[in-house]
Amino acid sequence: MTTPTENPRLRWLLRRGMKELDVVVTRYYERHFSSAAEAERAAFVRLVETAEDPDIWAWLMDYQPVPAEYADVIKRLRVYA
Repeated sequence: MTTPTENPRLRWLLRRGMKELDVVVTRYYERHFSSAAEAERAAFVRLVETAEDPDIWAWLMDYQPVPAEYADVIKRLRVYA
C-alpha cells in the first residue's frame, strides 16, 4: 500500500547511479518529502528528474555552487547525507 504522497515513478527515480545518492535521496523522500512545502517537493522532483548525479553530488558536498532553484532542497538533503 502506498501513502498519499507515494509515487511509484518518483520512487524509481530515486535509484541513482551512485549508491551514496541513492541513500541520501531515499532518506529525504521517506523522512521528509510528504511534510515538505509544495515548492520544495516540486524542486526535489525537478532535481531527480533532470539533474545529473555528478552535479547533485558536487552540490551536496559543496564542491560547486548550488543553482538557486535547488538551494532549499539541497540544503535539506545535506541533513540526510
